[in-house]
Amino acid sequence: MRTEEFWALIDDARTGPEGDDADAVAVRAAAALAERDVADIVGWNRHLTRVLTASHREDLWGAAYLINGGCSEDGFDHFRGWLIAQGRQVFARAVAEPDSLADLPRIRQAAATGEEFGSEAVLEIAAQAHRTATATELPADPEPRRTPDTGDFWDFDDEEEARRRLPRLAALFVEPPEE
Repeated sequence: MRTEEFWALIDDARTGPEGDDADAVAVRAAAALAERDVADIVGWNRHLTRVLTASHREDLWGAAYLINGGCSEDGFDHFRGWLIAQGRQVFARAVAEPDSLADLPRIRQAAATGEEFGSEAVLEIAAQAHRTATATELPADPEPRRTPDTGDFWDFDDEEEARRRLPRLAALFVEPPEE
């Protein structure tokens, strides 16, 4: 599966009445993927693994941590699932510049509402499509996702470091320093 096909499936699924609701995008994407060849389903899952591996970045995890008020490893996966559902352009910009997430209206609104972002359903699109198409489980990916050692990541609770690395997000989600 090519990058364009991977993202086209997501973009097409975003056209429903719920817009960018990640779980609704996942349902529509899984249904569309289930209509394709099994090789396409497996290929889409392999591409998802590559996208998740490429986006397993320290500052993006820090951004998810600020936005969601904390973020475990599973939470970071789910956050990236939600981010994938926002489409290729938003995803690519966030991976390249995590602080750009402060430009998204829903993120800005979340600073006031406390809304959290994540979608396990997006991570399960290929598995759901495979079950629908074949009534069997998706085979294990022969190229499992590799993740960097998180022991060297900055302390996401360090508000000063958050302000330095992610100034726009920190302005939304971190209390101003006492003077």
